[in-house]
Amino acid sequence: MSILVAGKLALVTGAGSGIGREVCRVLAREGATVVAADQNIKTAQETVASLEGVEHIALHINVEDRNSVETAFKDVVKQFSKPPTIIVNSAGIYRRNFLTEVDDNIFDDVININLKGTLLVMQTAAKAMIEGNATENSSIINISSIAATRRDVGQSIYSASKAGVIAMTRTASLEFGQFGIRVNAVLPGFIITPMSAIIPDEVREMVIKNIPLQRLGKPGEVAEVIVFLASYRSSYINGASIEVTGGLN
Repeated sequence: MSILVAGKLALVTGAGSGIGREVCRVLAREGATVVAADQNIKTAQETVASLEGVEHIALHINVEDRNSVETAFKDVVKQFSKPPTIIVNSAGIYRRNFLTEVDDNIFDDVININLKGTLLVMQTAAKAMIEGNATENSSIINISSIAATRRDVGQSIYSASKAGVIAMTRTASLEFGQFGIRVNAVLPGFIITPMSAIIPDEVREMVIKNIPLQRLGKPGEVAEVIVFLASYRSSYINGASIEVTGGLN
């Protein structure tokens, strides 16, 4: 059996839980060295402790703070003598509010983490790859959401942030493609994660009825798609948005 990302260095944000943690697990299983980056260093360390192999490291990152992102990448390049060539933007927050109840803090938090955070990590990663002459067969995977393309009450700002991720992914794929860096987005549906745990039970049951597969997704099912996009097997996929939703749309 081929190891999909053998010898690659991967950086995953939001690595302390949910989809991010599962992505780290699958990347490690497929031969990558993983930098598990999270605002919560303790949960990032717990992720690293659960991985196959010994090279992996945990790293503190605050994706909405440019200094924090740039420092994180400098630390990785210093430690490994090369930039990461697989980037997974999994850091994100979910807020559910009627539009009339959205205040400046909610707006800023969601946009800064979900959208600006994705921008800062992509921007810093691409610069590090270009400077390190390590762009060939590199891959950036951004996590959007099915909320970006469907209507749902209370998700105006969250949906806007995730739609922004798709738009930014498409343009980044155009700008970075000439260097050999592919950029794609994954749109998870309703996945069993700490983020989805705050959804009320009655809403959850209603959602499951609308999913053709009649169940919520598992983080590992999203992670497998992300690692495929990080690997040579997706070498001509660029600027795509792939839904992992059990058929919900």
